[in-house]
Amino acid sequence: MAPIPGAGLAKGLAVTLRTMTKKTVTAQYPDVQPELPPRTRGVIGLFEENCTVCMLCARECPDWCIYIDSHKETVPAAVEGGRERSRNVLDRFAIDFALCMYCGICIEVCPFDALFWSPEFEYAETDILELTHERDRLREWMWTVPAPPALDPAAEAPKELAAARKAADKLAAAQAAAAQAPASEAPASASEEAAPDEPASGEEGPA
Repeated sequence: MAPIPGAGLAKGLAVTLRTMTKKTVTAQYPDVQPELPPRTRGVIGLFEENCTVCMLCARECPDWCIYIDSHKETVPAAVEGGRERSRNVLDRFAIDFALCMYCGICIEVCPFDALFWSPEFEYAETDILELTHERDRLREWMWTVPAPPALDPAAEAPKELAAARKAADKLAAAQAAAAQAPASEAPASASEEAAPDEPASGEEGPA
């Protein structure tokens, strides 16, 4: 069957007429901020207090865009006669967002929850050197990190919480058993002291 002349034009005009009657969905950015998903990868925030300078994030970064410098300090012994300890002190923590590909590996591998995703994305710069955020600026991004979602009430309890409860119940049972032991031993010892000495077999008592 031969195509009808002008059918394509008619279909195009029909699409145009349908869309003209619908409400526009254009977001007038930046006057209207977009509604971002909860796990948006905007910028990385640093919670410095949790960082132990383990260097795991820098080693696992595929772009090598994380720069960390630290030094060791000696911590005196907590008690007399104890042994001095050394700890790592963070001197520099920087992320070059001109190299970062936002894979999130550094956040996933951090064992101490020192790195977090922030949905903020408005940090473009005219100078590429300004895209290297030092630890002071990374710390400021923490104020924009959203709160974690509420736990599902039907979900299973975390293994760490179950282990902690089991340990607490075991400790409470041990303390209760220790508290009952002296009370049960006291009457037995008193009866042993009050009982007269019996003569041994084959021996006669006093006449």
